[in-house]
Amino acid sequence: MNFRMARASRAAALAILGAATLSACAPLVVGTVMIGSAMIVTDRRTSATQLEDEVIEVKAKNRLTEALPEKGEISATSYNRMLLLTGVVPDAADKAKAEQAVASIENVQSVVNELNVGGFPRSFSQRSSDVYLASKIKASLIDAKDLFANSIALVVWNGNVYLLGRVTEREAERATEVTRGVSGVQKVVKVFQIISEAELSNTAPKTPPP
Repeated sequence: MNFRMARASRAAALAILGAATLSACAPLVVGTVMIGSAMIVTDRRTSATQLEDEVIEVKAKNRLTEALPEKGEISATSYNRMLLLTGVVPDAADKAKAEQAVASIENVQSVVNELNVGGFPRSFSQRSSDVYLASKIKASLIDAKDLFANSIALVVWNGNVYLLGRVTEREAERATEVTRGVSGVQKVVKVFQIISEAELSNTAPKTPPP
């Protein structure tokens, strides 16, 4: 790993660790890396869609709080208008209720409900382990020279890793392979939106960043 790549990997880990301290219940999502005052952005969503996703997440959090107050631990992550629910709820009825609460949010095109039924919210140590695991995965994706690492977002919950992004079939399989090779990963769930190689060729940047 050269100096620039090592510095980017360290920055990714620090950004993740810092974000996790802001809210214990916030989803751990990694898609862009902040280095100093510059943002490395290789997101294949349009800027308008990125903004829509941010609005969707805020609305989803509010609706889930209203529908299931003090029940379990639920994170809502929107990517390209697809809303991913992760975490744990007491029973199957609550899982269905959570999905119903967010399905009608404006601009949400689909809901992927990966909520676990039963169990308990994560402890502080479990959340910390997820933070550390996410930093290792992101660093491994950055190290993979055949991937646009920052075009791939990830959510980590109790060692389970959810991969999101607009990627080709090849990229999806490669990212999954890299993620599975990271120590501590329990399961990898692909929540990718697959695009063709032709679509990829029309997406900037054309070459991976140095």
